[in-house]
Amino acid sequence: MTLATAVPALGQSPATATLAGAAPLAIAVGAGAFALLAMAVVRTMLADGKAARLRAAEQVSGLRALVDEYEALLSGVREVTILWTDNSAGAPKFLGQASAVVPGGREPRSILDFHSWLANADATLLAHELETLRVHGQAFSASLTAIDGRLIRANGWVLGGGVALRLRPAFLQPSAEQASAANAMMSDTDSVRAILSLLSQPAFLRGPNDKLVFANPAYHALAKALNRPGSDVAPAELLDTAALRTHLAACAAADKPAIMSLDWPGQGRFELVEFAVAGGRAGYLRPLEAAAAPALIDPALAHIGGIINALATPIAIFNARRELVQFNRAYADLWHLNGGFLAVGLDERAILDKLRTEGMLPNQVDYQTWRTKHLESYSRTIPHENEPWHLPDGRTIKVISAPAGANGGVIYVFEDLTERLKLESTNKAFTNVQRETINALSEAVAVFGTNGRLTLSNPRLSALWKLPMNELGLNPHIDQIAEASGRAIPEDGASIWRDLKRGIIDLNPTRSDQTGRLNRSDGRLLDYAITRLPDGQTMMTFLDVTESASYSKVLKERNDALVAADVLKDAFVENVSYELRSPLTNIIGFADLLAGSEGGSLNERQRAYIDYIRASSVTLGVLIDNILDLASVDAGIAELRPELLDVNNLVDKARAGLSATFPEVSGEKPINLVVDIEDHLPPFIADGTRIVQVLYNLLSNAARFSPPGGEIRLAVSHRAERMLFIIEDEGPGLTDEMKSAILTRLDTPAASGRQRGAGLGLSIVRTFVNLHGGTISAERREPRGSRIIINLPRDSAMAGVAE
Repeated sequence: MTLATAVPALGQSPATATLAGAAPLAIAVGAGAFALLAMAVVRTMLADGKAARLRAAEQVSGLRALVDEYEALLSGVREVTILWTDNSAGAPKFLGQASAVVPGGREPRSILDFHSWLANADATLLAHELETLRVHGQAFSASLTAIDGRLIRANGWVLGGGVALRLRPAFLQPSAEQASAANAMMSDTDSVRAILSLLSQPAFLRGPNDKLVFANPAYHALAKALNRPGSDVAPAELLDTAALRTHLAACAAADKPAIMSLDWPGQGRFELVEFAVAGGRAGYLRPLEAAAAPALIDPALAHIGGIINALATPIAIFNARRELVQFNRAYADLWHLNGGFLAVGLDERAILDKLRTEGMLPNQVDYQTWRTKHLESYSRTIPHENEPWHLPDGRTIKVISAPAGANGGVIYVFEDLTERLKLESTNKAFTNVQRETINALSEAVAVFGTNGRLTLSNPRLSALWKLPMNELGLNPHIDQIAEASGRAIPEDGASIWRDLKRGIIDLNPTRSDQTGRLNRSDGRLLDYAITRLPDGQTMMTFLDVTESASYSKVLKERNDALVAADVLKDAFVENVSYELRSPLTNIIGFADLLAGSEGGSLNERQRAYIDYIRASSVTLGVLIDNILDLASVDAGIAELRPELLDVNNLVDKARAGLSATFPEVSGEKPINLVVDIEDHLPPFIADGTRIVQVLYNLLSNAARFSPPGGEIRLAVSHRAERMLFIIEDEGPGLTDEMKSAILTRLDTPAASGRQRGAGLGLSIVRTFVNLHGGTISAERREPRGSRIIINLPRDSAMAGVAE
């Protein structure tokens, strides 16, 4: 527009004039748009800058946390690491426990005063090595002796723009055995030889010309392993004698023991200790822990050697050339590798091949492919967890590989999962058994955690409270269970669970278990129990006792009815027995009167009737007495009154009762009773009244089952401390069922009137025999008849009351 107005020809046209008038507005609009766009760009740049600062702050925070974790880890190790870095402005930084090196209570800075805790020569040596490290960057490794006699390992290396010094006690400290051996070696040669032969470490003795004159078995074994066999007379020389002389001279000038480090491939590292004895010098080789040569290990990893040696987890470190640079004892024990094979610098492929040869690796169809895939760990840049190795010996090993450092290499961490998997399998089996057991219970089970949520239940809980299983599987809170129960049982379902909730949420440690019974509105009776579990959870069980409660109620009602009937029976027996005795006495009296004073005016038929009346009255009186006796036995008040008895009198009384019961009437032959009593019977102590009742009932029983005029035999004898009463008859005899039931045939009425009413008499017999502590038995006679044997103790004074 500006150009248009500047041209004369165009400036005269109306269109140009119009455009020229609109120019200020267009400029204003353009300026505003540019301002808005600039503002948006600035706000975006500010937001991006703020986000970048936040990310940087998070990264710095993460790095600081990581540094704090590493420092905390190093602080827990029994060693001290001293760092001189560019950021420390010349002031060293101490990591670890100073008490591992210097006496307790000293400041960490006191470690730099080497002469305060090291021998003079070792303090000077350490100061010189440290100065060489800081000036020329030359790493070093040395063994030092503290003032208190401890061995200290010192390692120095370059760390970025600074240096690091690590001090830690040696794993093998001089033992009391070695100290005593050294003292004893100052005596005669024979004593020196005897002591050296007892050492478990390779030891030797030199003569005045530094020639070996003696070596112990451990020394010979080491020489044989190094293919330098010798004999007892001429032991093999394993050392460079020229270098040894030089070293001895230097040690003598410094007034210190001759200690020198030795390294034999395949046998590990040793520390040579020599000292003067009578007539020469003696020494021993002390094995050192497997350590990496400075050329094999990344200096950045050198400080973790002490850490992995203290761990029980198997760890092995390989450099980028797959050479073993560090490992701990747990690694060697895991794969059963001895020190003769496992050495620093060994290729991992050789280790794998040996493990495969010995059957220690997982069975693989293509071992070469499996090994190649395993060695891919050297190319990974992040930690990787391999599939577990299932070894042929039944073990399961987890393998984790991680980059070893900036120069390459791998750190392997192994974990034996065998016991853990076994425990997990056992726990799973126990859990399944527990689940099946709980599901099979007839009780409903509900276990609630301390937060009031259901953690365990069985299907019976769902069926008993009408709760959906899918809801119970969601671990609902007890309040949710109360709501669901309220929907299923509207009358009282929710209220019951709210009352039970108090037992669940009560966390008082002194609370006790609860039991009770619930009477639901639907007529179900539930017994519940609330039990506190050891882990703080609460178990609640429910048992439906509706049916059993109904049965119990019916049984209780029947029992009450039986008790009432028994009381009525006792009252009836007592009243009836005493009510019958009074008229019976009158009948017997009038019968005796008619038979006596008025007998002259009676004819034969009338006399026979009177005899029947008298016999029946006597029998009825005996029955009434038996009823009363049984009632007293049932009531538990029957007692014996033992006394010294005359057996003849007992038999006479029983015979009199039998005669009264079975009189001779109308010419019918009386019972033919034959009594056989042994002469000179010993004293017999018992209740005479009861014994007479026993004999009378048995004799009357035999009379009822015997034909008229049949013989009944009663024999009395003794055997040791027992009295025997044997009753024999000529009746129909006993069947097998009668014999097994011991006279139960007498409870069944027979066709003849003479055979009725004997069951009560048998009950009396069994009861009184048991009261006396005796026995009763029955057997058949041949060709007919039966035999009943009563076996009683001669002294029944100690007999108890009937049950």
